[in-house]
Amino acid sequence: MEKEITIWFDKEADFLEVLFEKEKGFFRETENDAIMEKVNMNGEIIGFSILKVSQMNPKLPLSIRLGNPV
Repeated sequence: MEKEITIWFDKEADFLEVLFEKEKGFFRETENDAIMEKVNMNGEIIGFSILKVSQMNPKLPLSIRLGNPV
């Protein structure tokens, strides 16, 4: 299965955004203050964003479960 994913990185804002789908949606909070999930109008996850990417520990992987209520 082939799928196009869009990845945006704003160096000045230190912000990374990954989109699985190109459709309208909105961001909502997750259990991690630096990570927001983007959902479409049906509540389906269509991407996520990470704030302060450069401040993350490069030796540890980032792991979070998307789609959980906060």
